[in-house]
Amino acid sequence: MKNNIFKLLLASGLLAAVISGCTKKLDLTPTNDITADQVYSTPNGYKQALAKIYLAMAMPGNVGNNASGGWGGSPDIPPQILSDEGNTDFLRGLWYLQCLSTDEAGWTYHSNTDPLDIHQMQWSSINQTVAGAYYRSFFQITLINDFIRQASDDNLASRGITGADADNIHHYVAEARFLRAYQYWVLMDLFGNPPFVTEKDPIGVGIPKQIKRADLFNYIDSELVAIQPDLVAPKQNDYGRVDEAADWALLARIYLNAEVYTGQPRYTDAITYCNKIIQAGYTLHPDYKELMLADNNLNTDEFILTIPYDGTYTQSYGGTTLLAHAPAGVPGTISGTNGTWNCARITQQFVSLFGEGDQRGQFYTGGQNLIMTNLLDVSTDGYSTSKFRNVTRTGDPAPHADPQGNFSDIDFPLFRLGEVYLTYAEAVLRGGGGGDKTTALSYINQLRTRAYGNTSGNITSSDLTLDFILDERGRELFWECCRRTDLIRFNEFTTGSYLWAWKGGVQSGTAVASKYNLYPIPSTDLSSNPGLIQNSGY
Repeated sequence: MKNNIFKLLLASGLLAAVISGCTKKLDLTPTNDITADQVYSTPNGYKQALAKIYLAMAMPGNVGNNASGGWGGSPDIPPQILSDEGNTDFLRGLWYLQCLSTDEAGWTYHSNTDPLDIHQMQWSSINQTVAGAYYRSFFQITLINDFIRQASDDNLASRGITGADADNIHHYVAEARFLRAYQYWVLMDLFGNPPFVTEKDPIGVGIPKQIKRADLFNYIDSELVAIQPDLVAPKQNDYGRVDEAADWALLARIYLNAEVYTGQPRYTDAITYCNKIIQAGYTLHPDYKELMLADNNLNTDEFILTIPYDGTYTQSYGGTTLLAHAPAGVPGTISGTNGTWNCARITQQFVSLFGEGDQRGQFYTGGQNLIMTNLLDVSTDGYSTSKFRNVTRTGDPAPHADPQGNFSDIDFPLFRLGEVYLTYAEAVLRGGGGGDKTTALSYINQLRTRAYGNTSGNITSSDLTLDFILDERGRELFWECCRRTDLIRFNEFTTGSYLWAWKGGVQSGTAVASKYNLYPIPSTDLSSNPGLIQNSGY
C-alpha cells in the first residue's frame, strides 16, 4: 500500500464504494440509507467517518452524503457543478483560482471557457469554475461539522464510548477542526467574507450568516491555537494526516498574510511558527525534481501535510491528474501518463524569472513558443512544464499505477519546508522579530543550492530583498497554489506594477479593477441566502 492514509480509507470501506463511481461519467447521486446512529455506533465508525473527510479532499463529487446530511442552512452543491467531475475536485478548483489567475498558467481548452476567464481576470458571479471551488470548501466544512457534532461528549457517552476510545476520538476531532480551519482559510483568502457555519449551528434551521474577513481570521487563528494540545506531535501521525507541524504551518501562512486579511501585520508570529517547524527536524529533500513524482510519499523529510493520490484508489480527473496531464505538448513518455490534454501553458513573464541552471521550472520547450501570442486554441504558444510526472524517482511506474495512464499517483503537498523557509525570510525582511537576516539568507541559499545543484545560484545579503523573495517564491512554489496570494500581498495582482500575457484580456497585460483581489460570492448562493452581501464591485 502506497500510503498509510489509504489503509485507513480501505478499512473504512469508502475507497471501494467511491471507485465504483469514479469513471469519466460519475454517478453523483447521494445515498442516505445509513443513519448517523449506525455510522457512529462504534469507535471504528468514527475512524471511518474521519477517513471520509480526508478522502473528500482527494476525490470529486459528493463522496456519499453524511447520514445526517445538510449544510446547516447553506445550499448543496448545485447540479450544474456536480455534472462536471473536474469542477467538484478540491485541488483542481484551488489550482484554477490560485495559479491560472496569474502569470503561472494560461488556458487553452476551448470546450471549457470558464477557466479561460480566470486567466484573463474577466470572471463574474456566474463563473462555474469560481463556484466549484467555493462549494467544494463548504462541502468539506459540512462533513467536518457533522463529524464534530457526532463526537460531542454527550454523543460519545450515549453510545457507550469511553476511556481510551473516547480519547482517540478527541484527537480525531482536533484533526477535523484543523481541516475545517484550512477550508475557512481557503474561503477567507479567495472570497473574503463567506457564510459561516460550525457544528454549533442546527441543521436545516435558518441560513448561515456572513462573517467579515477579519473576524474569520480571528476564528481561524483561535481554532488553530486551541487544538494544538490535542494534535499528534510532528511526524508522529500517519502519512497524509494532520499533526502539530501542519497546524504551525497554516498559522505561519495566515500570519504572513495577516495585513491583507485584517490590516494588522503579524510577522513576528509568522517567524515564531516557522521556527517551531524548523526545530521539529524537517529538512529539505535533496533533489527538487523528486518533489512531484509518483513516489513522493517518501519525501517525509520535507513534506508536512499532503493530499495523497493513488492511481488505483483515488481516480479522478482533478488533483494531480490535472497537473500531470494539463501541460501542453508534454508527451506521455515524460509525464508518465497516456499523453497531454494540451490545456495549460506558462506566460513568458513567469519563465523569465528563472535563471540559467535553475532546475525548478522544468520547462518543456519542444514544439512550444516562448511568447504567448494567442491564448485560446493555440496550445503551442507558451512553454510548458514537466514538474508533475507520474513516475517514480527510478523512472518506474508507481506500485498502483493506472494501467491506462489516466490517473495520477503524485501526492500534493499542502505544506512543505521550502515554503516555511521563504515565509521566515520574508517575515524577517518585513520587520518581524524572532529571526535575523543572516539566518534568512542561509535558508534561501539552501533552496538555491538545491535548485542549481551547487552554489552557483547563491545570493548575497544585498540581494535579499522583498522583490527577490516574491520572485523566489514563484520559482520554488511554482503551481503549488500560492501565486495569487503572494501577488496580492505584494500589491502586484491587479495593479499595473507587474503585467503578464493576457492579464486583463490583453496580450501584453493590463491593470484590472481592484475588485478582482477577491472572487465573487456565486450568484447561486446569493439567490438561496438573501442575507449575503456580494463583494464590492460585482
